[in-house]
Amino acid sequence: MMPLLQVEDLRVHFQLPGDGLLRPGQRTLKAVDGVKLSLAPGETLGIVGESGCGKSTLARGILGLAPVTCGRVMLEGKNIAGLSPRQLRPFRQQMQIVFQDPLASLDPRMTVSEIITEPLQVFEPKLGRKERKARVQQIMERVGLLPNQINRYPHEFSGGQCQRIGIARALILGPKLLICDEPVSALDVSIQAQIINLLMDLQADMGLAMLFIAHDLSLVKQISHRVMVMYLGKVVETASRDDLYRAPGHPYTRALIDAIPIPDPEIERNKAFTPLQGDLPSPLAPPSGCTFRTRCPQAAELCARQEPPVQETGNGHEVMCHFPLT
Repeated sequence: MMPLLQVEDLRVHFQLPGDGLLRPGQRTLKAVDGVKLSLAPGETLGIVGESGCGKSTLARGILGLAPVTCGRVMLEGKNIAGLSPRQLRPFRQQMQIVFQDPLASLDPRMTVSEIITEPLQVFEPKLGRKERKARVQQIMERVGLLPNQINRYPHEFSGGQCQRIGIARALILGPKLLICDEPVSALDVSIQAQIINLLMDLQADMGLAMLFIAHDLSLVKQISHRVMVMYLGKVVETASRDDLYRAPGHPYTRALIDAIPIPDPEIERNKAFTPLQGDLPSPLAPPSGCTFRTRCPQAAELCARQEPPVQETGNGHEVMCHFPLT
């Protein structure tokens, strides 16, 4: 089966001004640096990593919301990277995004009806008023909103309800690809579970392919079929969900999984856990060789001299490390 989405050597670099007299000229921030991924129809790929590792920039590069320096973004076999807004417009219906902050992503001056209807007015202008209203009510009911809430404003809803509005707006056109950029990080734990279950139900009903970006690895484990781990703009590990959580191959992935809290207080208190040392290096001046070596407990001299190759350890499990754990 041909992948719905295939990303090859995607790079998103930003040119920044120099830092005073000692470092004049421009500096390059490599927010996304050579990312490769594939996504099949109906599949969810979880993307995890610390803040600043390039997850959201990757999503925006795929959607054409951030300028791509080089690389290819193949949507159903067509390269959409670097297209102008006019050239990209026909592809917009097939790929949508759900943002992190549910309230900030909605226009406070528009009613729920106007917010959800707007994509139809842009991409299906020939629809009559009654047809548009029927489509809006149908998707509202599907995401758990009541039809009598159609004329209310965003400030009249809770955070979870606002996120349901954002999901309804993203799905009103029937896209094939949905990118969820930390969609539950601003919500209470109980509401997070409701939104995750809603997304999984919608995926099953609509055959959606999803890129799910998050910090919480327990949420990623629940919703994803495969998981991709990023560090300083690079992919350090990709594997199926079960393989990655059972036998992580990269020391960074191991540290992230070990940091997941265990609900049992006694087990959590006594578990063996060594937290990562040091802070995330600046993407403006990443370490030589392996970018993780400054925080890696098993770093060797080779790690400073040479960037590690991507090694496959079986079943599509890829690890970017000189000394993989598996």
